[in-house]
Amino acid sequence: MGGLLQTLKSLGPTRLMAISGVGVLLLVFFAFLILRVSAPNMELLYRDLSPADASQIVNRLEDQQVQYQLLNGGTEILVPSDQVNRMRLSMAESGLPAGGSVGYEVFDNSDGFGATSFEQNINHVRALEGELARTIASIQAIQQARVHLVLPKRQMFSRETQEASASIAVKMAGGELKPEQVVAIQHLVAAAVPQLQPGKVSIIDERGRLLARGDGEQQSSTFLTQTADEMRIRTESRLRNTIEDLLSRSLGYGEVRAEVAVEMNFNKVTTADERFNPDERVVRSSQTIEENSTNSETEGTDPVTLQNNLPDPNLGNPNGAGAQSQESRSEETVNYEISKTTTTQVKEIGEISRVTVAVLVDGTYTTDENGERQYQERSPEDLEKIAALVRSAIGYDPQRSDQVEVINMQFADAGDLFPDEEIETFLGLDKAEIFRIAEMLVLAIVAILVILLVVRPLLTRAFETLPSAADMAQRQLLADDMTAEGTPALEGPAPVPMAPGMDDGEELINLSQVEGRVKASSVKKIGEIVEKHPEEALSIIRNWLYQEN
Repeated sequence: MGGLLQTLKSLGPTRLMAISGVGVLLLVFFAFLILRVSAPNMELLYRDLSPADASQIVNRLEDQQVQYQLLNGGTEILVPSDQVNRMRLSMAESGLPAGGSVGYEVFDNSDGFGATSFEQNINHVRALEGELARTIASIQAIQQARVHLVLPKRQMFSRETQEASASIAVKMAGGELKPEQVVAIQHLVAAAVPQLQPGKVSIIDERGRLLARGDGEQQSSTFLTQTADEMRIRTESRLRNTIEDLLSRSLGYGEVRAEVAVEMNFNKVTTADERFNPDERVVRSSQTIEENSTNSETEGTDPVTLQNNLPDPNLGNPNGAGAQSQESRSEETVNYEISKTTTTQVKEIGEISRVTVAVLVDGTYTTDENGERQYQERSPEDLEKIAALVRSAIGYDPQRSDQVEVINMQFADAGDLFPDEEIETFLGLDKAEIFRIAEMLVLAIVAILVILLVVRPLLTRAFETLPSAADMAQRQLLADDMTAEGTPALEGPAPVPMAPGMDDGEELINLSQVEGRVKASSVKKIGEIVEKHPEEALSIIRNWLYQEN
């Protein structure tokens, strides 16, 4: 202990302060290294949280004494990787995250006996709005949603009924809603709210752009979500993919490129054609009338008597003369219906009026004697076969003035179109574990470099003025063995001061500073010294090697 204190005193205050500073820095560095290595691996628990949800989740984590980290202004929460699944189940049990809205859980803790009908109605509307907002927010392109419902209240003694309406504000998670998604949201809300029509649902995004008017108008059922440009682009894309897929099977992938231009008619035309054929008659109705009548008259000079007024005057006067007439009439009426043909043709919008196709195909390649690829053009017969396939694939119609062009040109070398995917796992370790191991290795390398490049030079400079044990042993050996036998000491530089406790009358020579020749007897004497004191000799050689380095 006394030797250590004596050594520290010999260093001086400057060297002691330097050593103390280096020691403190090393302690701080290794403490950071230990804490960093022993820190748990944090993984994402939830992201894109509202402030209300984030506050409730943090309170639950603190109650359960679970470590957590907040990122991106509190919208992301990280927990240890081994706690992620358990915390998600625990939060789901509490209905978190709620998405910033209140659902039907509003009735879980409510007092139904003390609530008025007005409060019950308000809570019902809030719950319905919250559930719809959660459902809409579950769509992939939507980050958040707010729903506002206007449910008409039935008035007593009123014959007029008001229609329900709804307004929705959505916040996109990057990108835009497709027209069919907008219509789907309208129908979703309309199906969940009584007496609500899809046309009465208006939708806006976070930029204030109107996605659905909500004025009650319904669009065409056939092309409900498609505009003219969208229909044309989809038709061109469908035909282009059909051509490329067909030709790639025989020519090879990447050996063909097709472009399609489609002209479409977006005018809806309704044509009604009504024709009559007089040659084809059909009896619609017929009527027949027949009438028969008979008249008879008697002539004579007999006086008017009672006998003449009998019912049968001929019996009374068989010899009398008379005239008799008979009339018959027949009438038939027939109504005919002329044959009529009515034809109604309706041409919906989106009819293709013309198709133009341009197909670019690559040639063939052969390898010459030097191993180089040589390009060769395709024959006209091959190009004609390709054109025939394209015409069949697009439904070629000469009456529409369709056009198909197939050109053979050499493609530029685009390199490897499908590079090998990076391996996400290595030796069963995922990317996060690999990064963590790499981080530990980097910290270990930094620690080693600090020790070798900073600590070691400082300590070496601090102790370089103190005589080492090897130097002391070297001097002691030379003093005991060489001077005792009367061997003259070699001339050299001035003697180095001896350490305290050594004999002041003995002088030693520093062999490392001897220059010139040395007698063979001296070398032999040194060999004998090494044999007598091997451990001390080994210490001296090590000291020389250390000084050389």
